[in-house]
Amino acid sequence: MHALFDFHKAWGYVAIAANGLVGVAALVAWRVPRLRGRWLWISILGAEVAILVQVVVGAILQSSKEYKAPTFHIFYGVLAFLTVGLAYQYRLQMRGRRELLYGLVGLFIMGLGIRAVLQVSG
Repeated sequence: MHALFDFHKAWGYVAIAANGLVGVAALVAWRVPRLRGRWLWISILGAEVAILVQVVVGAILQSSKEYKAPTFHIFYGVLAFLTVGLAYQYRLQMRGRRELLYGLVGLFIMGLGIRAVLQVSG
């Protein structure tokens, strides 16, 4: 369980950085259409999978008897999980502005991740 906890701590920074980078990339692609393409959507998918892996590992740790996270840390994780689902749900309504949607979602998830880290380190 300790190795899983170490993975959770390290992977959190990966998920934060990935969502921040693809958030900025998606916003740039929204403004510069020639930058849109398959690479962007694969990157967005990778960043969202990274945060979902983080949430699943956190849930496994929380369900163990060894680790208990602060309440707001859990809140930010659950909110990140729900945000990914809501973004996917609204993708069809945002036709023509999907890069904007996923850019803002990526930056929002990055912010949630930063807040979650601050809950356990501060």
